Amino acid sequence: MEELFSKVLQVNVRCRDCEERKANIRVTIELQLTTSPVHKRDLLVKLTDDLDPYFLFNLSISEEDFQSLKVQQGLLIDFASFPQKFIDLLNLCCSEQQSDNPRFLLHLSCHSPVLEGPANFSVVETNAFKHLNHLSLQLAHGSDKEVKDYLAVCLSSLKAAKQALEMKLKKTEEDLSRQLSYAQQTLSEKTKELDKLRSEWTNQTSCLSRRHSEELQSEREKAVELQSRLQQQTEQLRQELDSAHKKSSQQLHSKLTELEASCRELTEKKYKNESAIRDLKIKLVGAEEECQRLKQQVLSLRRENSTLDTEVHEKERLVSQLQMRVAVLEQEIKDKDQLMHRTKEVLEATQQQKESMEDNAESKEHQIRKLEATVKSLSEELIKANGIIKKLQGEVRGLVGKIKVKNTVTVSQEKVLQDTSEKLQNVEKDLQSAQQQLVSKDEQVSKLKEQLEATVQKLNESREVLKTNENVISWLNKQLNDKQLSRKPQSPESLENPSVLSTSTGLRAQFYPHTGKPAVSPVAAADVTPADQRALQTANQQIGDRAGLDSKYFERRDDSIPIYGLSSNQLRREFPQLTKPSVASAYFSA
Repeated sequence: MEELFSKVLQVNVRCRDCEERKANIRVTIELQLTTSPVHKRDLLVKLTDDLDPYFLFNLSISEEDFQSLKVQQGLLIDFASFPQKFIDLLNLCCSEQQSDNPRFLLHLSCHSPVLEGPANFSVVETNAFKHLNHLSLQLAHGSDKEVKDYLAVCLSSLKAAKQALEMKLKKTEEDLSRQLSYAQQTLSEKTKELDKLRSEWTNQTSCLSRRHSEELQSEREKAVELQSRLQQQTEQLRQELDSAHKKSSQQLHSKLTELEASCRELTEKKYKNESAIRDLKIKLVGAEEECQRLKQQVLSLRRENSTLDTEVHEKERLVSQLQMRVAVLEQEIKDKDQLMHRTKEVLEATQQQKESMEDNAESKEHQIRKLEATVKSLSEELIKANGIIKKLQGEVRGLVGKIKVKNTVTVSQEKVLQDTSEKLQNVEKDLQSAQQQLVSKDEQVSKLKEQLEATVQKLNESREVLKTNENVISWLNKQLNDKQLSRKPQSPESLENPSVLSTSTGLRAQFYPHTGKPAVSPVAAADVTPADQRALQTANQQIGDRAGLDSKYFERRDDSIPIYGLSSNQLRREFPQLTKPSVASAYFSA
């Protein structure tokens, strides 16, 4: 007995004098082989209901019965392929039963009011025109013996399933009990390990916090000592400066002419010191913000101690980071000791500056009277200079940004420099506001004039360099064209013509884009005659015609590109007529 198909399908059941209803019926198809007296194959079709054990309809189809069925219903297949085709039809009905308008339906009709006696089981395809009956089988109702056999088979299968489930249940109980005991054992071990790790972590954190607090206390004590020492030193310096001021006030009348020159230098130094002090104040604010951020990090680390149960591995990494920070702090302490020695030297320099500024105080009083007359004349010039000053202030801001990057090392000097800034402010308060404004404006005007002259000079130099570069570009264009034509044999005329240059070796040049008007340098223009210029133009046209280039590529353009990287010896060798000693420039390397 070989089971080919067994599924629960939705069947439309129709009895006489009853309404049509839908029922879930299990359709089973089996293939039975018999060997006595001859080999035969019978196809068994069985309809059962899982909810009603007394519902049973059978049909046995032999090869002889199939021939008559084939003739009656016009089938086109043989008995060997009939089971598979029948199963395909049932699968189509199974796939269509969930849709609202199924295409393939199963019908079970009986002529009696109750499902007893013979019943007709058919597979019907519905369309918009009619119902097509693909297959119709006449099933017989199961007899008492067949129902009993069916019930016995169901009971035996249930008993076998029950025994299998009991065996499976016992096996799963054993496995679960064994896993439970193992899990309890591992849980106890893990709890012990967790307690041990907790105790070790608490010890390590307490040790680190205690060590950190001790180091912070020592650093604070050192800072207090340094502050007291600096106060004592500043007091001594103040007394010395007072005595020096009294002595210098007696010698001011004799040094009037010398102080006029030194006054300008001191004001420049004063502005530089003011800018440095502002930078240091900004750095002090950044350092305070960094300190606050570090405090917040310490608080967050303390909060994270409560989550050590689940983050043991992460805290080990944090311990290593704290050790690195301790090493960095030790290194910073060493750096601070070195910086203290440097700050002492800076203090001595500031003391000298303070003495010179006090000497200049009285001389500036005499200058005020003279400068009052010149203020009116300078006011108009200052209005014009203010526009230029704004532009220069933008440049100064850029330079200040660069200076900030370079002066990051001096962050540790914030306390000492703050004391020096207070001293400088006290000295500046002694000077009158009118003196500062007049002197600063005078210095700004002089600086602006010097900067204007310097920029004009640099602009002229850059123009000359650009002119020379334009000439080099024109000759290099010719040289590149000759390099393309170097594969062809050159005539003696082209070798004698100075406008055509032989480039047997390749030249390496680097191009930098710039905008400017092309012009010929005065040195080169002095040596080139009109005849030479005409010869150069004709040579360029000939080269362009040979290389297939248009004449527009040999014209001078405003967007020409200067070329660097050619040595002076090579230029003299390649361009004997136009290489002259170039003018030195501050923007281009020789």
